[in-house]
Amino acid sequence: MAFQQGRFDPTFALEGNSLWRATHTPYGPGTLRILHPFTVLPTFEGFGQGGEWLVAHGNDFVGANDVLPAIQAAHDSVHNAQRKYGTLRFGRSCTPYHELLPAVLGQRVTAVEALRQWRHIVYEWGDLAPGPLKDLRLPPDPHRLAEVPYFAFHQFGIEKKRADTLVAVARHGAWLMGAHFNALTPSEATLELQRIPGVGIWTASVAGALAFGDADALQVGDFHVKNTASWALRGVARGTDEEMIRDMHPYAGNRHRVMRWLELDGWRAPARGPRRRNVSITRL
Repeated sequence: MAFQQGRFDPTFALEGNSLWRATHTPYGPGTLRILHPFTVLPTFEGFGQGGEWLVAHGNDFVGANDVLPAIQAAHDSVHNAQRKYGTLRFGRSCTPYHELLPAVLGQRVTAVEALRQWRHIVYEWGDLAPGPLKDLRLPPDPHRLAEVPYFAFHQFGIEKKRADTLVAVARHGAWLMGAHFNALTPSEATLELQRIPGVGIWTASVAGALAFGDADALQVGDFHVKNTASWALRGVARGTDEEMIRDMHPYAGNRHRVMRWLELDGWRAPARGPRRRNVSITRL
């Protein structure tokens, strides 16, 4: 599930025939329960102050409102992937504050490290979620996170640059939960996220794809994505962001959807060279 930040995401749970997600909404904290989430007729139940709002956006979350486009493939790899996975629907959480926090953590570190840090900040500054599910937690409350000094993040290996960005996101929490995003297209809404200090095109794209279902949220600045595009579209193991943007031009408006098709179809650039060793700031 795209909205789950790793197997041990404290804000997300799969139990039996139910999917649970806790988050902050314009009306307060809430938990969404989706019964039979992977069927054509899921049902929704909400808990907490934001429960009703989450139920109202349940069909958005599961992708039922995604409009599947007709895309003319300009590459054999895209044609083959589209034929296999053309029914891929994008959900949208409508909660950009929630999506931005793990996206910020993903800047400049491995996915494993970012997911570990996400768990830490949720357990440190997130409250228990409303509803009957034990141990489900909310993301950090924006008012609380906005007051955390940058050095308090060091215990989790989060350096000042990302800590400052997390605090900036929290200080924009009310704006991120505002209704003004409803008047924007998904791509416009994704672009708006870059108004927050420290949120660049990559972070906005990662969050916008989830929060707004932005099918064009191409992850410029990602080491792996540009190489996957180069390998799948040109047969070259390494590429640049500029080359990726050029090669993906035929799919403007659905570049993220096309990349997801390619990834699902197994396209990965061959690995090369030693991996960089990560040094935790907690040791410094």
